[in-house]
Amino acid sequence: MRNILKVDSPNDYARFVDAPVLHPLISIIHYDELAPFRHSLNNYGVYGLFIQRQFPRNLSYGMRKWQVSDASIIAVEPGQIGGLEDNGERISLCGWVLLWSPELLNGTELERQIDRYQFFSYFFDGSLRMEPDEWLCITQLVTQIRIYQRQLFEEDRGEADLLKRFHNLLQTYFRENRQLMQGLPTVAWCASELAYSPRYFGDIVHKATGGTAIGYIHNYIINQAKSLLMQGHNISETSRLLPNRKPKNVRTSHLVL
Repeated sequence: MRNILKVDSPNDYARFVDAPVLHPLISIIHYDELAPFRHSLNNYGVYGLFIQRQFPRNLSYGMRKWQVSDASIIAVEPGQIGGLEDNGERISLCGWVLLWSPELLNGTELERQIDRYQFFSYFFDGSLRMEPDEWLCITQLVTQIRIYQRQLFEEDRGEADLLKRFHNLLQTYFRENRQLMQGLPTVAWCASELAYSPRYFGDIVHKATGGTAIGYIHNYIINQAKSLLMQGHNISETSRLLPNRKPKNVRTSHLVL
């Protein structure tokens, strides 16, 4: 029985070669940065471009063996099998891999047109060989895409960290019963505590959640009220424990956000 790696998502292959995982629908791998890894015969459920200085010899592509030109591109599409079965050898390669999920194309013009690019087909006889200036252009483009992908990944991590800090701030506020003296927290107060301007803070929360910062606070308070009612407090007691007053030391002009 053949040893085949199922590449149902772009990051299945990234994990196999121990490359960074930055996005669920697209993977950009720089072979030059990787430690030596094993061969793999891949069953693709994704689209891919293998952009390499030199390919391993005797690659399988469908039912045939394939000798690929140096400094060229191999294109694959869902449903294809290609590569070289794991034989225990570890290899180092030079170049790039760009893999993306078919989901990324849903509803786009490229989804309707991609069948016209015949180099994705088993029936395309050969790889796409590149001249030196074409190699430079393609690799620069892939590098720029990867830089942009890394920036988005870092932004996403920053947003997740802010939401965690925002949630912890609300937890601490109510755990210490500060609402009894200061009233319910506002967006302006939370932003100030987290060292952001109210508008920028609101923009980040909206980008991360799709909702507003005040909506996040309101949902938290609603959950607090439900918890108090479930603990046996009546409506009057719950209202007393969640008084609707503004925190002190926050200017009213900020409260419109």
